[in-house]
Formats: sequence, C-alpha cells, structure tokens
Amino acid sequence: MSLALADVVLSYPDGDRRLTALDRVGVEVARGELAAVVGPSGSGKSSLLAVAATLLRPDAGRVVIAGRDTGGLSERQRTELRRESVGIVFQQANLVPSLTAVEQLLAMAHLRGRRPREARARAEALLERVGLTGAQRRRRPHQLSGGERQRVNLARALFSGPAVLLVDEPTSALDHERGADVMRLLVEVTHEHRTATVLVTHDRSLLPSADSIYEMADGKLTALAAAVSE
Repeated sequence: MSLALADVVLSYPDGDRRLTALDRVGVEVARGELAAVVGPSGSGKSSLLAVAATLLRPDAGRVVIAGRDTGGLSERQRTELRRESVGIVFQQANLVPSLTAVEQLLAMAHLRGRRPREARARAEALLERVGLTGAQRRRRPHQLSGGERQRVNLARALFSGPAVLLVDEPTSALDHERGADVMRLLVEVTHEHRTATVLVTHDRSLLPSADSIYEMADGKLTALAAAVSE
C-alpha cells in the first residue's frame, strides 16, 4: 500500500479538555486508486489530510507512506519524505501571483535542485497533460480561470512523481461542469501516474468516479462502498 493509516488518533486542546479530531481512523489506499472522503464541516476531514501529509503527528497509531513508517522519523526526514512522495492539491490553488503557470512548476524544480532543461520539459509536459495550451502556460494566475488555476495546482502537485496525492475540495469554487472536468482529470492522472489519491469533497455527485468511498463523522471514518469508475 502506498498510503496506510492504522488506529490513528489525533486530538487538540479545547479549554481544560481535549477534542478528538480523529478517533482510531484506519484506511489503506493502493497505487492507482482514488479514495473519496465525504462528511460535514468539522467532522475531521482536514485533520485526516494533514496527518496523511505528515503535517501533523498523531497522538497514536501508524502512518505509512510508500512503505515507510513515519512514526520514528525526525522533522527533517518527514519534510524530505513529504517533498518526494506526497503531492498536495489545496482547496485554493495558492499560486504565486507574479509567476506564469510554467514558472510555478519550475519554482518547485529549483527547490529540488533539478536541471533546468529537464525541469522545463517535465513542467511543459505536465501542464499539457492537465489540458493547458501553450498560451495558457505562459499566463499568470489572474489571467487564468478558476478551473485552469486548479489544473496548474494539480500539475504542480504531480511534479515530483509522488506516491500519494492528497486533494482538498478541488471543485468547491467551480461550477458543476468545470468541477466534473477536474474530477475526470483527477481520476485519469491517478491511474496514469499510479498515485494513491485521497480526495476530500462535499460534492456527492463526484463519488461515482471514486474507487472507494468513506464517510467522516465525529472523527470516525467509515467505508461506505466500493464505487465503479465510468
């Protein structure tokens, strides 16, 4: 399994007590599989993604990414693992306003010490794969539509060739048609790039495209069904 959480507990201080955000959560996602997680606001979905991304250490339980148990890793080792093995697609694209679409990816390449020519070729190929034309790749965020910005966001998350892809409400700011397009793209790149993808969404119309479906409520994660992709 590329991503496995077992008996994960996460709590936060809340006055003189602690609030349980994740209550013995367990989930396994294989490479090439898209798992969708639904649930109301405050149910623990964001905490699940944060723990899966190694951004938060759980109080108890195991988090395994690409076969590596993260429990005993130092902060530096966790950062390195996250940089190489985890791609994150945030709800808001968080693109640098002054950079073009291709430059957003090249900035990631610079942080990873990649060769400029190799990095540019990969950036161009990924942006083409997510459906951006040559002209769109040279536009800055304010010149792109919401759906186009999310495509850049996705290409950037895929740049390092991650084993795990974590996606937080990617269609929340899009209309139904553009949201459906982004979901189709997520399914396609999950299968093509063999990522273990976890999608958090409020939009239940997207669920039939997932390979597995889970519901989060009061910090507990329950498997609802195995879905069949179209």
